[in-house]
Amino acid sequence: MSDQAGPSVRLSLVVSVLAAGSVVVLSAILIPWHWLPGQQVHAVAASSAFSPAQIGRAERVSWALRQSSWANLVLGLAVASVLGFTGVGSRLMARLRGPWWLRIVWGTAVVSLAGVLVQLPFGARIQRVEVAQGLSTQSWSSWLVDQATAYLVVVVFTAIALLAIMAIARRAPRSWPAWAAAAAAVLALVGSFVYPVVVEPLSNHFTSMAAGPQRADIFALAKVEQVHISDVLVADASRRTTTLNAYVSGFGSTRRVVVYDTVLKQLTRPEIDSVVAHELGHAKHQDVLVGTILGALGSAFGIALLGLLFSNRALLRRARVSGIADPRAVPLLLALVAIGALVVSPIQNTMSRAVEARADLASLDATRDPATFIEMQRRLALSALADPTPPHWSQFVFGSHPTPLQRIGMARQWRPGD
Repeated sequence: MSDQAGPSVRLSLVVSVLAAGSVVVLSAILIPWHWLPGQQVHAVAASSAFSPAQIGRAERVSWALRQSSWANLVLGLAVASVLGFTGVGSRLMARLRGPWWLRIVWGTAVVSLAGVLVQLPFGARIQRVEVAQGLSTQSWSSWLVDQATAYLVVVVFTAIALLAIMAIARRAPRSWPAWAAAAAAVLALVGSFVYPVVVEPLSNHFTSMAAGPQRADIFALAKVEQVHISDVLVADASRRTTTLNAYVSGFGSTRRVVVYDTVLKQLTRPEIDSVVAHELGHAKHQDVLVGTILGALGSAFGIALLGLLFSNRALLRRARVSGIADPRAVPLLLALVAIGALVVSPIQNTMSRAVEARADLASLDATRDPATFIEMQRRLALSALADPTPPHWSQFVFGSHPTPLQRIGMARQWRPGD
């Protein structure tokens, strides 16, 4: 069965306008566009925070990693485009046998595998650089297991999404953009909710932070920031990396505050308090839930755009598919999603940087210790060999956090009551 009539252009336009408008309005209300109230944050000079040797090493390593990451991005888009926008992907899908839903699952696995294989050499180069620089503690066998696990997770989540969209399109050839947009939004919400308990345990083992002064500090900070937590988890990240990190994931009953074991081993108690206070700031402002809602609306907007694109017969002829319900459309869908993800990256990361700055402010307000915050940011940057002065365009497109120099500048400008 195929959607020969094609989706309703008018309906696709209505859904896209509603979804985009909702994202704009909610972003204006919920995203903290001013990092410091009433002030413009000024990055400090790199020389005021790091030595020339530290700056030089970070720039060299970051450049090597950045080159490989960019190469992987280009190769991934190139493979996706060849498979999606020519008859190559359609012919590949035509070789698959079985009912339509099974062909979609196998097609997702095959097309995703093509991207993984072409990107593997540069991914291996990144691993070599990180091992050589002391950033990674992984063996090659462990690294390969992680690559395979990540691939399987992507295939499962992607296949579920494609099956939902294409099943809806088979049942409602004209109105599928509206129904699929709603389904995509729901899947985004469900995915974010279950991710901490379904996916994260595939990569790390989590244990409750041991009772003691540090745990007591964290619960005291949670009280100051008016955040309810029942536990703090420690991830065994040191079997993979030497870098320092903590994060909040999930929402509602799956929300968790996680600290890398490297943080507990390498930072002082006040520095750990500063790190965790930042994550509690995310929890205080429900940043995961807000991001999930915006992501769900963004997914609905993306589906509506697909409705417009799949009404373009020239595009369908080029890809040699009859419509979105055609299993041969899997490569085209994945190519459009890959391009769309790149296009929206600057918007997503601009929002992310603002949210991360608010969490930094929450940490400063809770600990009231800017000196420790600054030293902690220095140590985080040095542990990751983070480039203190990344190219502006790269930071704009790919930077999900303020630069270390911006974060240090923010702490130096912070005053109690800001």
